[in-house]
Amino acid sequence: MYTMISRSMRFFAALLVLLSCGIALSESPDVVAHVEINRANKQKASHVQSSGVVVWLNPISSDSETSAKPGRFRLVQKDKSFNPHLLVVPLGSSVDFPNMDPFFHNVFSQFNGKRFDLGLYEQGSDKTVRFDHEGISYIFCNIHPEMSAVVIALATPYVGVANPQGNIELHNVPPDTYEMRVWAEGVDSKQLNALARRVRVGSTQTDLGVIQLTENGAGSTHKNKYGEDYLPDRESTY
Repeated sequence: MYTMISRSMRFFAALLVLLSCGIALSESPDVVAHVEINRANKQKASHVQSSGVVVWLNPISSDSETSAKPGRFRLVQKDKSFNPHLLVVPLGSSVDFPNMDPFFHNVFSQFNGKRFDLGLYEQGSDKTVRFDHEGISYIFCNIHPEMSAVVIALATPYVGVANPQGNIELHNVPPDTYEMRVWAEGVDSKQLNALARRVRVGSTQTDLGVIQLTENGAGSTHKNKYGEDYLPDRESTY
């Protein structure tokens, strides 16, 4: 009887080892990349920061059903600015736009991604937008031209935002073939589209290399929601 129990214990111990090895082998690797920013005009101050560069991987396989789970986020209006300036959310997520300033704001987006106009609303008010359109949404206030933000809604969960050193990590990316996409504020769409390419991720293929970007001032100015220049700043309840 003792021999049988001992054999059973050894069997289950071996099984646990095999299972733990299987779990370790099934874990998806982290993918890394590095961003380097160049300025087209070195005499002007740079608006592109490494920490504002986003890289994501879209699965190419048609049988891939992986998608990011929608959530709820906040883009606060405070001191005539949006906080945070950059928000990356899963497709289908809702974003609250609370007004924490003692005057009116008018939040709108009419460029590319999700188009909306929240109209005028006062301090303490909160309005919500569901980002059900994949892409880049540039957010502005129709009253204060200095206010801007970017919301990037993505279906894929494999996304990373660069840190101030330009390093990017995309976590738990399963081995597969992907389309790599890049976004950076102050870089035109032609340059960003040229960076799109197919990449293969595997146990030994986890480095996307160095991504070179040249700032050219794209998107540094904008019109109001009527396509007109903003009026000169003046004292008002707005």
